[in-house]
Amino acid sequence: MIKVKVGLRPIVSNLNLPTVLKTAILPGDSIERLFIATQVGEIFYIGNGVVRTFLDIRPRIIKLGISSGGYDERGLLGLAFHPELYYNGLFYLHFSVAGTQGPGALPGAFESFKPNPCDPRTLNLRWINREIQYDHIDTVEEWILQPNGQSQKRRTLLNIRRPFLNHNGVNSLNFSPETGKLVLTTGDGGSGYDPFNLSQDDMEIAGKIIEIDVVKHTFIDNPPVVTRFNELPAPIQETLTVIAKGVRNIPGISFQRYYNQYIKYVGNVGQDLVESIFSFVHYKPIPVTELIQASLMNSEHDQEGFINFGWRGWEGAFPTSFIRGCSANPTLDEKINAYYNEAIKTSVRRIQPLISYFHKDPRPDKFGGTALTGVQSYRGNQIPGLTGSVVFTDLARNEGAGPPVRGVLAYTRVRTDCKLNDFSVIETDYNFGSQSAYYVSLGTNLDQTRLYLGVYGSMKVTDFNQGTVFEIVP
Repeated sequence: MIKVKVGLRPIVSNLNLPTVLKTAILPGDSIERLFIATQVGEIFYIGNGVVRTFLDIRPRIIKLGISSGGYDERGLLGLAFHPELYYNGLFYLHFSVAGTQGPGALPGAFESFKPNPCDPRTLNLRWINREIQYDHIDTVEEWILQPNGQSQKRRTLLNIRRPFLNHNGVNSLNFSPETGKLVLTTGDGGSGYDPFNLSQDDMEIAGKIIEIDVVKHTFIDNPPVVTRFNELPAPIQETLTVIAKGVRNIPGISFQRYYNQYIKYVGNVGQDLVESIFSFVHYKPIPVTELIQASLMNSEHDQEGFINFGWRGWEGAFPTSFIRGCSANPTLDEKINAYYNEAIKTSVRRIQPLISYFHKDPRPDKFGGTALTGVQSYRGNQIPGLTGSVVFTDLARNEGAGPPVRGVLAYTRVRTDCKLNDFSVIETDYNFGSQSAYYVSLGTNLDQTRLYLGVYGSMKVTDFNQGTVFEIVP
C-alpha cells in the first residue's frame, strides 16, 4: 500500500476529552458546522472560526474518574443529529447518568477478571442481583433545538444498567443512511474477557449493534432501567431491531456508499492480542420481538444474515487467548486459549475481520496498537492517496518507549475477495513536542470529504483541558 503523508491543522484546543466529532447544518443555518462532544458533557460547535457552546449537560453526567484513578470510559459517549435536523431540530445523546454509581458486578478492580480454563466456575459466571450489583446507568435521550436556539430534552428512549465502568461504546450513536434508523453500538458491559458472556446472549442489550426506529418510538415517561430486551415495555421492544452481536467494544459504525448500497465498517476493540475492523454489506436485522419469542419458546431463531463478530470466543481472527508471562524471555510468552468451547461454537457463524492489527508487531512498517478509537470512510480527493479508503486511529503506539506517547493514524481499503486485508500507517507532520498525544476520536463531515482527529494529552479524564481537535489535511 502506498505511503501517505498528511498534515494536522489545529481547529480548537484546551478542550476536555473529545469523544464525538461530526458536522451538521442547524435549522435556519446555511453552513455545515463541526460539532465536538466532550466526555465530561459539553458540546461545542465551530462557526466562522469561533467556538460556541451548543449544549452543556455536565450536571447530568456521572462523576468521572473517582473510583479508577482518573481513568474512565463513561460520560457523554454518543451524539447523533437526525437526518432531518434542519427541519425538525432533533438530536440524540447517549451518556452515563449522574447519581447512578453502584458497586459494580464483581468485586475487585474493574478490569481484573481473567478466566481460568481449569476452573469451570470462572467460565460460567452469571450476573446476579442486577438491581444492586451494577456500576452505573446509561441513557439514550431525544432532544430538540427550539426556535430560540435553546435545546430541550423531549424523551428518554432507553435506560440501560451497566455491570462495569468500561466498554460502554464511544461515538455510539449514528444514523443509518440506509434505513434512516438510529444505530446504537453498545460494548459488552466491561471488565475483561466479558465475564458473563453478555455479548453472545440474544436477550442481553450489551455487546450488540441495535437499530432504534425513532419515528415509531412511542413516548413512555421514564422507561424502566433494564439490562435485557425482554424487560423492556412492549411498545419499546417493537421499535428495536438487532443488527449484530459478539461485540467487545465499538468506536461507532461508519457507512460508505458503494454504487447503490452501503458498506458498513465496525471496529471491535481487542483484549490482549489484536484490534479488528469488520466490514459487511448485507445483513438481516432481527426484530427484538422475534428474539424474545424465540427465547420464550426455547428455540433458536434463524441466524441467517445476523452479523456475529465472534467475541468472546474470538478476538478478531484469533481464538480468544490470555497471555501467561514468560519472565525469562517475554518474546516466548505463552498464549492460552481462554474459551475453547465457545470458539468452536461461534467459529462458523462469525464473520472474518477486514483487517486485524497486533498489539505487538515486529514488522518495520507497522506498529503495535493499544486500542482502536475510530474508523471512518474517506471519500474526498484533497488527499488522493486516501480517496475511497477506510481511515482508522489507535489510541497510542505500544512500543515500550517511554513518554511522550503518540497515537497512530492508518488506513486500509475494502477488498471484494473477502481476504484479510493489509493496512498502512499514515505519516503526520505535526510536532507535539514533549506533550503526550493520545488519538481519542476520529470524525468526518456529512459527505465524508473531510476528516477530523481528536487528541488528548493524558489518559485521565480528570486531567482537564488537554484536548485538541485537528483537521487532517494534505
